[in-house]
Amino acid sequence: MKYLTFIRHSEKHREMGPPPALMQAMGEFVQRSLKNGTLVETGGLLPSKDGVIIRLEKGELIVKDGPFTEAKEVIGGYAILEAKTKAEAVRIGTEFMELHRKHWPEFEGESEVRPMFDPGMGP
Repeated sequence: MKYLTFIRHSEKHREMGPPPALMQAMGEFVQRSLKNGTLVETGGLLPSKDGVIIRLEKGELIVKDGPFTEAKEVIGGYAILEAKTKAEAVRIGTEFMELHRKHWPEFEGESEVRPMFDPGMGP
């Protein structure tokens, strides 16, 4: 089953950028995960100042340019995992967050892991 995982953190972490040691550790993690088939795709996101929110509210579409200063946290990146079980997906997500704990002690944030619909599946 595929899982979408994304990391949320304050915008300040996106602005300052991760330390080189974390980037190296994440590069090794990504290469290993791609090779063993548990990582399908991954990517980081630019700061919210470069983004747009499109909201549907009371039948109206509202387009709002970033930055999203009212947001406590922003999504900084994502990954699509291939895991046999939810526990395996959680293990992979935990391993990724452990890299942050080890190589960027000031970092605070969270990673959400959610199963994805396969074609033909429903809620």
